[in-house]
Amino acid sequence: MFSRSILLKFNQWADQSNRKPLVLRGARQVGKTTAVDLWADQFDQYLYLNLELPEDRALFERDLGFEERVESIFFYKNAIRDRGKALLFIDEIQNAPQAVMELRYFYEKAGNIFVIAAGSLLESLIDRHISFPVGRVEYQVMRPLSFREFLEASDENQAIRIFDQIPMPNYAHERLLKLFHRFAFIGGMPEIVRVYLDTRDLNRLKPVYESLIVSYLDDVEKYASNQTQSAVLRHIIRNAFFEAGSRITFQGFGKSNYRSREMSKAFAVLEKAMLLHLIYPTTHAQPPLLADRKRSPKLQLLDTGLVNYFAGLQKDLFQSADLNNVYKGKIAEHIVGQELLAVNTSVLHGLHFWVREKKQSNAEVDFIVPFGDYLIPIEVKSGAAGRLRSLHQFIDQAPHPYAVRFYSKEVCIDTVKTIGGKPFFLLNLPYYLVNRLDDYLDWFLNEVKKKSHN
Repeated sequence: MFSRSILLKFNQWADQSNRKPLVLRGARQVGKTTAVDLWADQFDQYLYLNLELPEDRALFERDLGFEERVESIFFYKNAIRDRGKALLFIDEIQNAPQAVMELRYFYEKAGNIFVIAAGSLLESLIDRHISFPVGRVEYQVMRPLSFREFLEASDENQAIRIFDQIPMPNYAHERLLKLFHRFAFIGGMPEIVRVYLDTRDLNRLKPVYESLIVSYLDDVEKYASNQTQSAVLRHIIRNAFFEAGSRITFQGFGKSNYRSREMSKAFAVLEKAMLLHLIYPTTHAQPPLLADRKRSPKLQLLDTGLVNYFAGLQKDLFQSADLNNVYKGKIAEHIVGQELLAVNTSVLHGLHFWVREKKQSNAEVDFIVPFGDYLIPIEVKSGAAGRLRSLHQFIDQAPHPYAVRFYSKEVCIDTVKTIGGKPFFLLNLPYYLVNRLDDYLDWFLNEVKKKSHN
């Protein structure tokens, strides 16, 4: 189970005339190896190296020149160089720094070989004073499946057809919302989705969730720089699920005695491994979007399904008709954040939210996204538009009148006035359309212009 859209991106990469080695980023178990294995069918020769295996790693540990090393790889894999199209996939490349250094030569001296590298601990190389060759590789991020990819995996072709219409017809709302609730319940980890679709039995997912968390805990020794950091990392992994969607402080996180400095370093390690994402606030209502890293961040975990399972929220979620009613709305906010991350596959892409923190009046908007010349505020809330007080405060400061709300109802546009009297337009979208946000924003602004013109 994997994202089909990643295969389209592989094809786009392969078609480039000045193609560079492609480095896949992503946490363990998000389907990197499976996706490359399936895409490899279109090649005449497929050479797979897993550098966690000593015999594969040894190919880069021998003192060889680059040409001789390439010949040794083809010999070892019983392949013949220059016979048709060849794809070389170097998995877990972080285990051989020499392999990382020599990616540049595949670009400069062996451009006829299609080279993909992957690894879940790539950032650890920087700590060893080794980095990827600047300007000689390009990057692609893989994350858990998005909702649309979940529909693809489920063969929900009719739902996909409706999902891709803008605006989508309201008659399909209840079915798409039901499908999204199931997606939000189980999450987007490929193995979880595969077992669910094979069995349609939620009880069969328990051992898969357990094996995932065990694999992340087992990786701690690879992430950690020392035993103390190893203990801190384990503490974060075990406690982070209970803080998902919340603003956190490093000092004493998870009711520990760990200091802010050692805790922040450990969070940075897990963020580099893409197991979590720290969302920092901004205090600005217009570009550029500047994060204030002196303020406390919100915690976004790799996958909402893992959060539901390990925080014990599955029963409440299963029984609820609205995601916003579960865990004080944090699960709805978390899955929206996960979908926003899934939309963009750049390693530089992150999430932000907006705050105004004063002694007598605090305000917080769930997400802020750049769109053209605007910073668009996004709330994940049910209820009347007039009650979105933080959103009103942002709009009063913003140089534009546009806002978005994700909720459990149908697509519509409201004309609203802030508490301060400024009129603005609110695009209301059901949770399942986060993946189409940019397209709906284009539609939204065009609709507003039509109304204004009329």
